[in-house]
Parts: sequence; structure tokens; C-alpha cells
Amino acid sequence: MDKWKRSARLVDMTQLLLSQPYKLIPLTTFAERYLSAKSSISEDLAIIHEVIHNEGNGELETLAGAAGGVRYIPKVNKAYADDILSALCKRLSDPKRILPGGFLYLSDLLGDTTLIQDIGRIFATLFRGQKIDAVMTVETKGIPLAHATASFLRVPVVIARYDYRVTEGSVVTVNTVSLTSKRMRQLSLSKRSLAEGSRVLIIDDFMKAGGTVQGMIHLLNEFQAEVVGVGVMMEAPAVERVVDQYVSLTSVKTMDIKNQRVEVEFGNFQL
Repeated sequence: MDKWKRSARLVDMTQLLLSQPYKLIPLTTFAERYLSAKSSISEDLAIIHEVIHNEGNGELETLAGAAGGVRYIPKVNKAYADDILSALCKRLSDPKRILPGGFLYLSDLLGDTTLIQDIGRIFATLFRGQKIDAVMTVETKGIPLAHATASFLRVPVVIARYDYRVTEGSVVTVNTVSLTSKRMRQLSLSKRSLAEGSRVLIIDDFMKAGGTVQGMIHLLNEFQAEVVGVGVMMEAPAVERVVDQYVSLTSVKTMDIKNQRVEVEFGNFQL
């Protein structure tokens, strides 16, 4: 194979790094792929890092030593996140989204792949300082958000289910109570889906009083897992919650079902 031109090398290196976030790639891998000296590869990586960093799309982290290399850490800057979430708040503030019981229609947003990828990147940025082994959510609407977040963190997704499925094999089950309807439900997680002692990030689409999140926390306790964070796309108007530590991207400030008015603003997240 002929030696790569630098322009082609830069494009290919960037694509490889962006498509494999958090994966440590040895400099030797690049040197052998492009038939180039490690010093040239290091110069190329410096250029890529500068562009990615200046555009607010993340950074390259270099680890020295024999087992070292470089990896891409995805993130978004505050201005970009504010633009995404400002547009989301505007869409959520449409009174046509109001549903009985004080809920908002979210299915079209959760099916918007571009929006979901952006939200996943924001969550990955907010929790990037944690060592995360898995992202957990509950069926069904939280699944797209969990997968998008996990794709940037490069970790698996585990899904808690309300109904037992034979395809899940042996499961661990806990009882959880909806704090709004006072209805008790069972929440289950396959024993094979999560290793004991894992560090888990919980992601969900909507939180009212926090009963569902609390149920997932109780379920994770059965696995001796550690909850390293909780992220929700939207939280309901201020109520007494059973979950204290969480990050919300948006928050329903006011909802008037009778007069069909709703106002959604930024949540408690901080970049």
C-alpha cells in the first residue's frame, strides 16, 4: 500500500476517532495504517484536537507510556447546548402537547433522531467525569435517550421492564409505586444484563415525583451497583420528589390544563 497523503490521513484519522469515542487507540496503530512516523502522527493529532476543541465538539486525550495512545472524548459547549435546549423548550411549550393527568406528548421528539443524538451528547458531556459501566433506563420511551447517551460514552444499555419476558432469562424483580396514581408495579432486570458492582448512569425521558427512578435505584441495589448519576430530559412542575440528586435538561415551569397553557424552561443542568 502506498503512503497516505497528509490530507487523506487527517480525514481518515478524524473519522476513526469520532466513530469510536472513549476507545484508546495506540499511536502505533495509526503509524502502521498510514506508513508514517509517530512524530508525524502526533502532529496530525494536535491539528485534529485543535479543530475539535475550538468547534466545541470535544477533545483528544493522550495517554503516555507503552500502553498509551489517544482517545476522543465527545462533548458540547454551553452555547451549542443552550441552542439545542432552547429549541426543545419552545417545542415542548406548544399547548397542543398537553395530555390528561399533567403529561406532555413526547413521542415525536423521542423519534427525532437528530434531536436525540444531540441530547445524548449533552448527557455524555454532563456525566463525562464519571466512570460509567452502563446506562440504564426503563421501558419504553427512555430507550432512545439511553442508547444515544451510551453511544457517546461507549458503554452498554440495560433496560428495566414492567413485564417479565421469557427471553430475558432469570430476572431480579422489585416492587415500585407510582406516587401520582398510587399504583404498585413490578420492575424487573435480567440477571445477565448487568454485572454486580457496576457503576450505572440512569437516563429517562420524564420525571414527575421520581417513583420510577427510585424503583430503578432499588433494582440496582439488588445488583450491588452504584448509581453515579440520574439524567432526565424533562421534569414536571415542582412537587415533592423522592429523588434528590438528578440532572434535568428542561423543566415544566407552569401547566394550566384548563386554559391549555404550558411553559417549559431550562432544567437544573450546568455545563
